[in-house]
Amino acid sequence: MEKIAFLFPGQGSHFVGMGKTLYDQFEIAKQTFEEANDVLGFDLANLCFNGSLLELNKMQNMFPALLVSSVASFRVYIQEIGVLPQFCAGHSLGEYPALTCAGVISYADALKMVRLRGVLAQELADSGVGAMTILDGVDVEIVAEACKKASSSEETAFISCYNSPNQVSISGHPQAVQRVEDMAQEVGGQISPLIGGAPFHSPLMNDIAEKFRIELDGYTYGTFRYPVISNVHARPYGDPENVADLLAKQLISPVQWQKTMQYLQKFGITIAIEMGPKNVLSNLVTANAPEIEALCFGQKEDRRALIDYFSKHEQLRKHVPTVITRCLAIAVATPNTNWNQEEYQKGVIKPYRRIQTIQDELDRTGERPTIEQMREALEMLKSILATKRVPVREQIEWFNQIFDETGTNYLFKDFELSKEE
Repeated sequence: MEKIAFLFPGQGSHFVGMGKTLYDQFEIAKQTFEEANDVLGFDLANLCFNGSLLELNKMQNMFPALLVSSVASFRVYIQEIGVLPQFCAGHSLGEYPALTCAGVISYADALKMVRLRGVLAQELADSGVGAMTILDGVDVEIVAEACKKASSSEETAFISCYNSPNQVSISGHPQAVQRVEDMAQEVGGQISPLIGGAPFHSPLMNDIAEKFRIELDGYTYGTFRYPVISNVHARPYGDPENVADLLAKQLISPVQWQKTMQYLQKFGITIAIEMGPKNVLSNLVTANAPEIEALCFGQKEDRRALIDYFSKHEQLRKHVPTVITRCLAIAVATPNTNWNQEEYQKGVIKPYRRIQTIQDELDRTGERPTIEQMREALEMLKSILATKRVPVREQIEWFNQIFDETGTNYLFKDFELSKEE
């Protein structure tokens, strides 16, 4: 049985034209970009598709662009394939779309978070106090020793990303980073400086991390639909209460990507699907765990291969959720606090039986639910939750989960949810 992980890339995956094929081909991708335009207050889609690389490289633009491209890929995948993951993981900035697609951070909130993260980081980058470089072909221990030798009480360099056995990133003061680059080249390593970058995942980000933590504390975090692995310790977040703390720590802690790959290996992941515009993390999967098949859903050929694969293996799609099956499951899963038998019969039992009748008919015909059937099931579930006296905020979370897991986020954007009390 296949076990799937969704991977979400960070800085380095962006380019002018990113996400355009999904935008042109799938309505849900177009709507994902349009919602971002509304939240951010500018035309992000135009910047991604037609803007200058200079503008896209600005972190306050790049970070939302990466988030939107990843969320759009995820939503198209859910709509077209729908097989859910065992784990999600994001590299650096990619942790935000991972948390968004796992239902922990709302899409609108995530856009605001990454925009601010980019603004703060760009200010630091423009000050010239830090630098960041990718090193290939040099043993990690050699890089660690080089960082020690290159550092002083005034200037420091750190390993900021453990990407694979032969690739790391370093961050720190420009002069110290330059000295590490020189040492790496002396032993045959390749260097790829991130032009105009901030010294992410190092102590030089302490001030930004403190400011950003204050912002993160002002948001509400939902429950995890799938485990998300943190960059900080290469283990699942666990409790939503850990999110603000770990996202702030991520700014000053090295990305433990190699350990993340080892964690996925340990739990038997067989397919890693990169939810981004190009196959950056797919290459790192191959470098860390070649037995895991890695494909990028944002790449046309990989996307076609994934759709073909899952269409030929219907047993994998057997448990793909639909609006109807999720309504049935949630109707059963939610506890009841209403002991009025007449109200319960009318508001719970009868609506549940109606949803079950719809599903029975779909099982008989083998067809997918129509919009009318889905809307009726949603209305029946609304009655069930209200009659059971499920708190309004929890009701909203349940419906948002249905829309996310079934790729119907915008299909029912006019669906009337209860207003939070």
